[in-house]
Amino acid sequence: MTYTALLLAGLAVLTCKTWALVDVRMEDVVEVTLKGQAKISCTYTLTEEAKMIIWFTKLPGKDQNRKRFYYSENQTEIIDQNHEYAERIKVSHSYDTEEERGSVVLILDDVQLTDEREFICMVHSVLNDVGEGRTHLKIYNSPSLPVIEREHTGISVSETEPSKVAQCKVDDGYPRPNITWYKGSFPLDPSDGEVKILESVTVKPSGLFRVESELHIKVKKEDEGAHFYCEVKYLMLGKARMTESSRFNVTVHYPTTNIKLSINPPDKLIKEGDTLELQCEGNGNPQPIFSFRHGERDLINEDNGILHLKNVKRSDSGEYVCESLDLDTGMNYEDSLNIKVHYLDNIMVTPDETDPDQGHDITLTCNALSSLPTHTAWYKDGKLLVERHVLELHNASYETTGKYMCEVMVLSLPELKKQKSVQVNVRGKPEIKEGIKVNQMNKVNHPVNLTCYAQGYPIPNITWTLFDQQTGQIVPVLKIVNQMMDNSVHSLISVKATSDLIANCSATNELGTDDASQSIKAFVRVTTISPTSTTTEATEITVQPKSPQKGGSGVIIAVIIICLLLIAIVGSVLYYLYKKGKLPCGRSGKKDFMKQKASKDDIVMEMKSGKSEEAVLLQGVNGDKKSPTE
Repeated sequence: MTYTALLLAGLAVLTCKTWALVDVRMEDVVEVTLKGQAKISCTYTLTEEAKMIIWFTKLPGKDQNRKRFYYSENQTEIIDQNHEYAERIKVSHSYDTEEERGSVVLILDDVQLTDEREFICMVHSVLNDVGEGRTHLKIYNSPSLPVIEREHTGISVSETEPSKVAQCKVDDGYPRPNITWYKGSFPLDPSDGEVKILESVTVKPSGLFRVESELHIKVKKEDEGAHFYCEVKYLMLGKARMTESSRFNVTVHYPTTNIKLSINPPDKLIKEGDTLELQCEGNGNPQPIFSFRHGERDLINEDNGILHLKNVKRSDSGEYVCESLDLDTGMNYEDSLNIKVHYLDNIMVTPDETDPDQGHDITLTCNALSSLPTHTAWYKDGKLLVERHVLELHNASYETTGKYMCEVMVLSLPELKKQKSVQVNVRGKPEIKEGIKVNQMNKVNHPVNLTCYAQGYPIPNITWTLFDQQTGQIVPVLKIVNQMMDNSVHSLISVKATSDLIANCSATNELGTDDASQSIKAFVRVTTISPTSTTTEATEITVQPKSPQKGGSGVIIAVIIICLLLIAIVGSVLYYLYKKGKLPCGRSGKKDFMKQKASKDDIVMEMKSGKSEEAVLLQGVNGDKKSPTE
C-alpha cells in the first residue's frame, strides 16, 4: 500500500515536470510601415536564464507549417542561412536576476509585404520546460494622392441612363484603400438609381493595391454649379486616415427656353464715335446659334452671341434684334433693344469774320444742332464773356479787336463739346502810342535802339526818317525790325549817333497817317594829355557838340580855361625841379611825344610856346631817360 502511494506520487511529479510550461509573453500584433524596421519582443519568466531560444515564422493558413530561422543555446547563436531572413535579422537577449525575467528582441530590417505573418518565440528552460508566444506582424503603406480624370464633354439632362462623370485613381496602398464619392458635402449612394459606381481593384506585383472608381450619374440642371470629389480612406499603423481629391464641376447640357439682349457698357448715353458691344445670351447650355438684325439689315457677329459696333454714327440708332435657334429642340427665341446715338454738329458762327469801324456795334451768333439740350458760352483770351448764343459788342474800339471763341457743350454728355473762333478786327486810322522810345543809353561806339508802337487796322506801315541836325542830311538806318499783331505794329531801329539827330516815325494805312519825332543828342570822345604822367593817357569825356545855345558854349570855354591853368601849374613845378637838378631831361622827349598819333575822332590839345623852357620841360618829361652829363 505504501509502495503504491509512492509510485503514484512519483508519476505525478514526473508528469507535471514533463508538461510544465514557461510563461512567455508577446504582443498580439506589431505594426510597421513598408521598408521600415520591425521590433518584436519576447519576454519570459524563469528563476534562471533560458537554456534555449528558438524563432519560427508561419504564413497565414491552417496548412502552413512553422519554419525555424534562428535559435540560440548556451549563448551560442545560429541563424539558418537558407532562410529569407538570414541577412535582415538581429536578436538581442537579456536576463534580470532580481526580476527573474528574460527579454528577447527580434529586429527585422527593410520590412517587405511578404513579412506579414506570424513570428513564434519558443523558450526552453534548464529543466527542459518549454513555453512559446506568437506575434502577428502587420504591414502598412500610405497610398498615393487620389487623381481625378473627369469627362470634358458635357452631359445632357435628357440622358435616360447614368453617364460617366469622372474616374478616381489611387495607387500603392496597403492594406487596400476604399473610395467614396461626394457631391458637395454629401456622399453619393450607389443604391440610388441615379448613381452608379464601378470599382476595380488591382494587386500589383509588389503586393500593393491600385483602386480605380468610376462615377456615373443622371445629371440635372442644378448639377451645373455643384462640386464633386472622391474621398480615399485607408489604415496606417492601425489608425484610420483619409485624403480627398481636388474638386471639379460637371458640364451639364440643357435646352434654351429664353434669351436676353444687353449692351455694354450699360446705362450710358451713347455718342457718335463710341464703340459698343451687344451681347445675346440664352439660359441654356450650350448656347444656341445667334443672329443679329438692325432694321431690315442682317449683321455679322464674329463671336457667337456678341456684336461689336465700332465708331457708331447717328444712323446706327434704332432697334436691334437677336434671334436664336436651338438645334436640339428646333425652337426659335428672340429679344430686342433700342439704341440712340447722340450727336453734336459743327458750330455755325455768323458772321464768321467781321471788320467793323471804330464806334460801331457788333453782334455775333453761335449755333450747333444736337440731339440733346446744349449750353453755349463765349470766351476771349480764356475769359468767360457771356453764357448764351448771342454776343453783343458795343462801341467797338481797338481793345475790341481779338479772337472770340464760342463753345457749345451737351451738359448731360460732357464728352460732346465743340468750339469755334471768330476774328474781330476794328478798322481805324493809325495811332502812335507813347511816341518814340529810346531803349538804350547813348554811349560811345554803341548804337541806340528806338521803338515806335502804332495801332490801326488795316495794320499800319511804319517808315523811319533820320536827319542830321547840323547838316540837314538824311542819315541811313542800320537795322529795322517790325513785329505785327492783330491791330498794331511794333517797329525797332538801331542808330549810331555821332552827331545830333532827329528821328521821325510815320504810321500809315488806307484810313490815315500819324507821325512822331524824337531828338537824339550825339556823344563825342575827347582825348586829353596829362603832363604829370610819364606816358600818354587818353580819357574819354562826353562833350556835347556845338549848339546854338549860348549857355552850352560858356560851359565849354570855362572847362578849357581851367584845364590850361592846371597845365601851367604843373609845368611850373616841373621847371623848378629841373633847375634844382632833381629832374633829368633830354632832347628825345619831344620827339617821342610828337610820335603820339591822335585818332580820327579825338581832339588833341598841345601847349606850344616856341623855344620856351616849358617846351623843353615837356620834352624832358616825355623823352627817354638820360644821365645828367647828357
